[in-house]
Amino acid sequence: MAMQPIYIPHLLKLPNSSQAIHFDEMIGDMSTLTPVRGQIVVRHGGTFLEVTAQAETIVTLNCDRCVQYYNQRIEVNTKELLWLDRQPNEALASERELSWDDLSETLPPDGHFDVETWLYEQLSLALPLQNLCNKNCQPPPLPESDTTMAIDHRWAALADLKKQLS
Repeated sequence: MAMQPIYIPHLLKLPNSSQAIHFDEMIGDMSTLTPVRGQIVVRHGGTFLEVTAQAETIVTLNCDRCVQYYNQRIEVNTKELLWLDRQPNEALASERELSWDDLSETLPPDGHFDVETWLYEQLSLALPLQNLCNKNCQPPPLPESDTTMAIDHRWAALADLKKQLS
């Protein structure tokens, strides 16, 4: 219930035009071991929303080297400005030159700010690009080339190709 979208005009009626949301819950489609814990503060600045968040959770990832599962703490400590604009940007499908101002996110001033979706995006951005269980992780040893060794049928086509190239 704490992660309900915020109706943007209501922020202007709150003290300091801001709302703090404390949470300790699972987030939508994000698979986490622990609930996401933290706080988001949304402040209406007239022509923009200032969103500040501190959050943490633990996710299970698959190591890119050894292919083992491991747990990783994900922490977010971020601030973002979301511009309020009545005029939505032209459809990006049309050909036109973009300026740096076109690359910022805008919301309608009489619309809603979806807190849970924004937090999901921030947590997704905090995930590592390369999943390594530790800095000394080594890939599993490859089996020695042995013609008597049975080949997994899924690799048979690759083994045939290797023979053709030899």
